[in-house]
Amino acid sequence: MSLLYEYFIILWGFFLIGFLGIGGFFMFRKFLKQLPKQDGRSEMDWQRHYIEQTKHMWQEDELELLEELVYPVPELFRDVARDTIASKIGEIALLKESDMITRDILIEGYIIGTPKRDHKFLRKTLKEKNIDVTPFEEFFHQSRKEYNQGWEQKYKQQQNQKKKTSTN
Repeated sequence: MSLLYEYFIILWGFFLIGFLGIGGFFMFRKFLKQLPKQDGRSEMDWQRHYIEQTKHMWQEDELELLEELVYPVPELFRDVARDTIASKIGEIALLKESDMITRDILIEGYIIGTPKRDHKFLRKTLKEKNIDVTPFEEFFHQSRKEYNQGWEQKYKQQQNQKKKTSTN
């Protein structure tokens, strides 16, 4: 009985250290998001800013689609995931100077705001809703860094090309 008890204590110690390590990792990630960047605002400050600035731009259909897209995230983390993705969508809407958040902006923001492992679920969901993903293929192949570099310039070039083709 004494040997069994000792093994149980050792095993319990490993579990305790493991769970504390996992919890510490997630707490440290949250701490890093709160640290101010070069502009004086933290990542969390920017998220809150974009959400507050674009609250009025959301329509019911887009909110429902966002809810459907974050549904596979475990309920414990769903609010954080929703806020992170919504802030990226809001950032894109503000940069595009849009009056409202459209389905295209929502999909683009979801692609940029989520890791690549979530894109498979997005493609499946969009296919079920009969939404064509071909306009978004370039975003699926970019990383967040690639997307952020020269974003505004690329967007302005696209807008100029659209204006030229519409006037011809």
